Amino acid sequence: MSNEKKKLTTASGAPVGDNQNSITAGHRGPILIQDVHLLEKLAHFNRERVPERVVHAKGGGAHGYFEVTNDISKYTKASFLNEVGKRTPMFIRFSTVAGEIGSADTVRDPRGFAIKFYTEEGNYDLVGNNTPIFFIRDAIKFPDFIHTQKRNPKTHLKDPNAVWDFWSLSPESLHQITYLHGDRGIPATWRHMNGYGSHTFKWVNDQGEAFWVKYHFISEQGVKGLGEDLAEKLAGENPDYHIEDLYNAIENGDYPAWKLYVQIMPYEDAKTYKWDPFDVTKVWSQKDYPRIEVGRMVLDRNPENYFAEVEQAAFSPGNFVPGIEASPDKMLQGRLFGYSDAHRYRIGANHQQLPINRPINEVNNNQYDGQMRYTNGTGSVNYEPNSYDTEPKEDPASKTSPFEVYGEADSVPYDHEDHYTQAGDLFRLMEQDEKERTIKAFVNHMAPVEKDEIKLRQISHFYKADRELGEKIAKGLGLAVPEEVKQ
Repeated sequence: MSNEKKKLTTASGAPVGDNQNSITAGHRGPILIQDVHLLEKLAHFNRERVPERVVHAKGGGAHGYFEVTNDISKYTKASFLNEVGKRTPMFIRFSTVAGEIGSADTVRDPRGFAIKFYTEEGNYDLVGNNTPIFFIRDAIKFPDFIHTQKRNPKTHLKDPNAVWDFWSLSPESLHQITYLHGDRGIPATWRHMNGYGSHTFKWVNDQGEAFWVKYHFISEQGVKGLGEDLAEKLAGENPDYHIEDLYNAIENGDYPAWKLYVQIMPYEDAKTYKWDPFDVTKVWSQKDYPRIEVGRMVLDRNPENYFAEVEQAAFSPGNFVPGIEASPDKMLQGRLFGYSDAHRYRIGANHQQLPINRPINEVNNNQYDGQMRYTNGTGSVNYEPNSYDTEPKEDPASKTSPFEVYGEADSVPYDHEDHYTQAGDLFRLMEQDEKERTIKAFVNHMAPVEKDEIKLRQISHFYKADRELGEKIAKGLGLAVPEEVKQ
């Protein structure tokens, strides 16, 4: 190893002779514009922060691997899942949803659970949450929903009136908010929560047979929640509690792990199942479609640089590999565009060339040029189809499988409008002490709402899901369940 000291350089590689003093006209200045090292430092400093994510701004991540533990090749031809014992490198980012980049880790909020698998057929991104369902089921409502979770445009304060006005007018949110206000609503750590793909996806095998699938990552550390009092205390004393916990666990060799299971639905079952299988506000019964083990995910390496590997990590549910495809889930369909477009705005059109996002296999396309492009084609052929044997061609074997569509082009809702059964079932599954904590969390969250009209509308939804839930929340708010709802 050379003993020569490393020289400080400019971005262009020129050695820096003095990094302590600006070049000035005489002893007192002013500074000369010829001090290109100073100008470069200041200009770069002004640009060291990219826009934060609109959602999932606060988070942390880690590297690891995914190992297949069960042969599922009869369901999918995805190469990284085709052999027991096969390991695929991966990166995960955990996050809160609504808060800004400096917000506390221990707020009551869903947690992002975004995984990038670096497969030999390209990157596969599974961009999920720690909840198996979501607040809404059509992407057209997503900007409005997120506006209610962010700051009021007039006061610049969080606004419970907006939150509950939207939820009470969107009864499909009832299942998710019941989950969110239960004991799993504030995870003890990222290591002690499950992860879910949430959406329904399509798997296709070598014979072209299609199956519908849902992903469940089950924590080997167990699932633990934080009580509201402790969560609030930690938010003030250590707002980076979850980031710190994950980092320290991995540094100490206590590698967190999750078992991946899937629910598999035969293709034709989707036409007759009692719930619309593409409605992300609903779950599939495990009695109808038992979980099947797939593999194990282990996190064993912390990032070397937070910005380069966590902040610049760009996940998109549109990053598929052969054997895994989209479903007609309306929320998923909107995310296929929305996520990649957000990255193009936030970190540039060529964000997939950044080391954390770059596939491990060779990339061949005709997407040349643009800001920060640093690997371009070397020849003169930047189009396809082409007549040159040395140039990339489409691969018919990787064409996605069809699924039938029917009906008229129109703005239509889902056929199923029962927003109450699954939410009520979830509440009734809770032990009595968790029920009481869930009711208290709802009451505390709704108490600041100014309009009784909004509270009563939401109480009606609770009552339709479960009488005890509706009556106790009403009592806690000093209100009564509307008589017309009881009939």
